[in-house]
Amino acid sequence: MRTMNPVHEATSCAVAATAEIIGAKWTALLVHDLSEGPRRFSQLEHSCAGISPRTLSERLRALEDEGIVERRSYPESPPRVEYELTQKGESLLPIIDAMREFGHEWLACPHGA
Repeated sequence: MRTMNPVHEATSCAVAATAEIIGAKWTALLVHDLSEGPRRFSQLEHSCAGISPRTLSERLRALEDEGIVERRSYPESPPRVEYELTQKGESLLPIIDAMREFGHEWLACPHGA
């Protein structure tokens, strides 16, 4: 029998903790984009049309702090920086895949048919 946690706090509820990470705006899309391989900041900015550079930078920094994204700098001229998923980030991909499947099944048609 399933019981509900009376208080869904990120410190005591695994679902709440995960939702806090991937529930932030743009995060699921960034993880999805990075699932295809390393990306540069400008590529991510382009694929997430409408995201501001400041927001993108903040989201990437937060994902880096969580150990989901790794930032790699290359000593070239001009300098090149790429972002890619860590092993922890790749473990989120089944969630992203489930979101895609749900969207195809239930959201593609206006009436869910």
